[in-house]
Amino acid sequence: MIDILPRAVMLRLLAILAIVLVPHVQRLPLWEVLLVSAVGLWRLLATLRQWRPMPRWLRVILTIGAFVGVYASFGNVSGQAAGVALLTVMAALKLTELNKRRDVMVMVLLMYFILITHFLFSQEIWTVIYLLLCAVLITSLLVEANHPDGALPLRASLRLGGRLVMHALPLMVVLFLLFPRIPGPLWGLPTDAGAALSGLSEDMAPGEIQSLIESDEVAFRVRFNGPAPPSDELYWRGPVLAHFDGRRWEAGWRPAGGATAELGEPVYSYEITLEPQRRPWLLALDLPGRNSLPQDATLTADYQLVAGGAVKERRVYQLSSHPHYRLQTDLPEAQRHVFLQLPTGSNPRTRALAQQWREQGLDDAAVVKAALEMFRSKNFFYTTHPPVLGRNGIDEFLFDTHRGFCEHYSSSFTVLMRAAGIPARVVTGYQGASRNEYGEYYVVRQSDAHAWSEVWLAGQGWTRVDPTAAVSPQRIEQGIGTALEGTGDLPSYLDPAWRGYRLRALFEARWDWVNEEWNRWILGYGPDVQQEVLGRLGLVDWSDMILALTVAISLILGLLGLGLMRQFLPRREPDPVQQQWLKARRRLARAGFSQRPDEGPLDFAGRVAAGRPDLAGAMERVCALYLRLRYLQAPDAAAQRELGEAVTALRI
Repeated sequence: MIDILPRAVMLRLLAILAIVLVPHVQRLPLWEVLLVSAVGLWRLLATLRQWRPMPRWLRVILTIGAFVGVYASFGNVSGQAAGVALLTVMAALKLTELNKRRDVMVMVLLMYFILITHFLFSQEIWTVIYLLLCAVLITSLLVEANHPDGALPLRASLRLGGRLVMHALPLMVVLFLLFPRIPGPLWGLPTDAGAALSGLSEDMAPGEIQSLIESDEVAFRVRFNGPAPPSDELYWRGPVLAHFDGRRWEAGWRPAGGATAELGEPVYSYEITLEPQRRPWLLALDLPGRNSLPQDATLTADYQLVAGGAVKERRVYQLSSHPHYRLQTDLPEAQRHVFLQLPTGSNPRTRALAQQWREQGLDDAAVVKAALEMFRSKNFFYTTHPPVLGRNGIDEFLFDTHRGFCEHYSSSFTVLMRAAGIPARVVTGYQGASRNEYGEYYVVRQSDAHAWSEVWLAGQGWTRVDPTAAVSPQRIEQGIGTALEGTGDLPSYLDPAWRGYRLRALFEARWDWVNEEWNRWILGYGPDVQQEVLGRLGLVDWSDMILALTVAISLILGLLGLGLMRQFLPRREPDPVQQQWLKARRRLARAGFSQRPDEGPLDFAGRVAAGRPDLAGAMERVCALYLRLRYLQAPDAAAQRELGEAVTALRI
């Protein structure tokens, strides 16, 4: 093979590399995007104008500079983001020394590897489709790099690349279904895979939950095994916060051991598909039972469901919950002190109001009722754009602004309770869910994020109190969209008055159902789902699975081998003269005349003429033309056309 790189191959390589790198542009530093673009432009101009190769010293400087730039941007050169950035810029710099077919092979392998890195950031359906098309393009370049006689026509190389990818798909499907699965991903994500995602945080301050109203990202999906609870019971329990510094709530001290809970009826069983959130907690319908916990998950003393590590991939788990319960009816004195903690000297007006209620002789339940009545009667407003609060933010909210989101109400209510001597804490999570009619499941989005309070009452234990429901009952009963409708605070994707609302809602419901099925059967195809699927096929243990995998791979490879061998078998070109004679025989067979194996064309024509005198002339002409073209002269186009007309004139 002559090691000369055709210009057409170089141009196609540049185009395919650009297509492969495009999704990574949003993840790269600006300087790297500019450097990769500049190197690609230089390579394009060098190819078209036949410039001399870039000097070696300049290539060395660019390589060292790129390495230093990646380290300066990310603090290291390994990990998810930094590793992809380094791989991308080095692939671009490889273009500066791209002159031979061997270099094209190196670039092809690099592009295959870069293709895989896209799955570190997204496993959505569109990503798979896009990368499958990229695989066809890269494979077509691989075909061209191994073609000895210059560049192939673009259509031919794409056809061959697509055919090779299609040959690999059956093997891919078999490996996906039968290869033994292990819990968790096949490889551990690097340490920087914990990049922040939108969602609940481990603490809460004014304005943090209300910012999630702008996000329509899915937090999790829920499938109930039977009827779903009413909307006012759809509280999805997340982090429980006990320590307050005057502005921010944090988890603080956690009691040791597990709190006892008396769980009542009804019981709701359900399955949650949780999106990656890079944090350790799992969401659960308030209140989860301890006898149905997912693998490696535990319930803390405050009944927060926590996984063994950060949730870095989509996770599916089953739970059972009891909306009616009594939690920890006996509160130790040490815990009581924790749940009464308030910063010294903060929010004096709030403390004075709580003390006033106590001086009026109100017991704990009456104080809770008085606080909720205050929220109902004092013109409090539920809004996503409250005014900024100062040092004594609780005082300013309760007595001056009266405008806030759920975190303002839960925070101020909890402080009021503590000031009155009632143990209280804040619970964050989600409230509500929207039903997807196509898939018979429920979707909880980031915009459903919510915060409420829990107070400890003698004989009742920890009791959920949602002060937001006192101000805006529509938020709890009908969702965030109804609660903010007509206020000017509602994003367009939640506003029914928006002209494109219905079309968007219809499209999103269908698309979400497709994604749910994809998540459930493809991305969620772990050990449990694999055992369920293979159990239906009669494969109940590992030995059966491995045997089926071996047999299936052998059959697929054998069929592919036979298909490839057929391409090298000698092919008999069709004889147009013989085809016309066979066409005439088929016509005569419909009239009852079939040529016998021992009967030649002349004898057959004579028998037809004797049996059907009306066909004698046409049959004699067909027979004479066939014998002349078959045995006496080389058939040309005119003679073949004449034979075809004679056969057509043979009307039965």
